Amino acid sequence: MRVKIVALPAGEAPEDIRKAWIGLVLPLAPEDGNGPIKEIGYGVLSRKSALGILGRLWRRITGRPNSSRQYAVPADEALAILTQTAPDAASWWRMNAPYLFGVGDRFGFASEVCEEVTYPELVSCL
Repeated sequence: MRVKIVALPAGEAPEDIRKAWIGLVLPLAPEDGNGPIKEIGYGVLSRKSALGILGRLWRRITGRPNSSRQYAVPADEALAILTQTAPDAASWWRMNAPYLFGVGDRFGFASEVCEEVTYPELVSCL
């Protein structure tokens, strides 16, 4: 299954970079099944900073993690698709969050901004 981004995703990237996702159809991470998963969200920019790490630790200790229903999308595949339609936005991701790529990381898109897309199986006619 795939998801189509139908609204502006939340996040730490500039608005024009996040807008570039709208309209794209992205594959789901195979290990997460065929629907949204409950995931603890982390900002792609702050997750590597000391302040971001301390914030995540504090939310876990206090029992208030930022969890939501998200579709997990492989970062490498998402970036390849984004490169075809918005190369400047893809470059922004490569420059500002290089640690996401080449390591099997994922983007999490909130279920509210996604629409599930299924493709019927091709049927061969004899």
